[in-house]
Amino acid sequence: MIPYSKQNISEEDINAIIDVLKSDYLTQGPKTPEFEKIVSTYCGVKYGCAVNSATSGLHIACLALGVGKGDIVWTSPISFVASSNCALYCGATVDFVDIDSLSYNMSVTSLEEKLILAKKKGILPKVVIPVHLSGKSCDMEKIHDLSKEYGFKIIEDASHAIGASYKNQKVGSCIYSDITVFSFHPVKIITTCEGGMCMTNDENLYNLLLRYRSHGITRHAEEMKKKPDGLWYYEQLNLGFNYRLNDLQSVLGISQMKKLDSFVKERNIIASDYNDLFSGSQIDLPKINSENYSSWHLYIIRISNNNGLNRNSVFEKLRNNGIYVNVHYIPIYRQPYYQKMNFKLEDYPESEKFYEEAISIPVFPGLEDQQKQKIISIISEPFGHQNLF
Repeated sequence: MIPYSKQNISEEDINAIIDVLKSDYLTQGPKTPEFEKIVSTYCGVKYGCAVNSATSGLHIACLALGVGKGDIVWTSPISFVASSNCALYCGATVDFVDIDSLSYNMSVTSLEEKLILAKKKGILPKVVIPVHLSGKSCDMEKIHDLSKEYGFKIIEDASHAIGASYKNQKVGSCIYSDITVFSFHPVKIITTCEGGMCMTNDENLYNLLLRYRSHGITRHAEEMKKKPDGLWYYEQLNLGFNYRLNDLQSVLGISQMKKLDSFVKERNIIASDYNDLFSGSQIDLPKINSENYSSWHLYIIRISNNNGLNRNSVFEKLRNNGIYVNVHYIPIYRQPYYQKMNFKLEDYPESEKFYEEAISIPVFPGLEDQQKQKIISIISEPFGHQNLF
């Protein structure tokens, strides 16, 4: 079986974990701060707050920005449900902005049109969460400009995008956002098994993120409401959570960060190979503009039912031949839990069209040329032809 993505674990990674197992600290030791520093330095951002998942990171990012009951949060419908669930956890209302037909990211045109209408109605969002689908940054400069005009905060859902760049700056630099959130799930660019990290340049937000990830507790005297009773003293200032990343996961992340650029480079080579192999076919290929250097977490092709092929049939044929492709994603508003919120499919025409056509085909370090050729041949061969692989 060839999966659409998978982790790449080396002996160096394994030995690093063994060293921590033999140390005095399995959690809340020195490795998590070290990991945070490595990632923040790589991204060119001041602060990193490691968490046990990107979902947790998105949740505490919303909390740090004051999202609560009565607030509205907008995000992309073409994402995993965590991108919007994080706002619901805070008691806020969620709405969606349709995607761009070429980038598949949040459409800046649709965002601006929606903001103009929302301002007239007095229902502007408190936070907008652009999602960097497949590892390609949204048009963050324009979104940032709109945030200044309409007064919303920005959380970049960069779960797919560590190692990517936008306008020659690393995704995660937070030049155009308040907080950026990464994912380190096994199918992502690097892994800590489960895990994630929030990046920010704002010290106050950073301190809130740290508190929310660890029960709302502080041990810093300058943040406390009274003079400490002694060196042991701590105070709970917020209703927080146990969202910490342990030292075993963090040391794996440290080891993986050494290979991040090579992983991303290999993913770019695979994407380039696919572009060449699909040349002249009826398949719609992903497009990258000059402002972006993608980390290529996903390589998403689109198969229109009106060009002689059928997406569902191609999907089934690939699965039947041991190619574990997937669809990223079912529009969030289509989920049964969200349907009770009365979203209308016709409000998101590009997202609907994308969902009818998209397939994520395998892209990960170590994908062999023979495997790429097999994938292309299965997609390209006429229906009814007996596959001999």
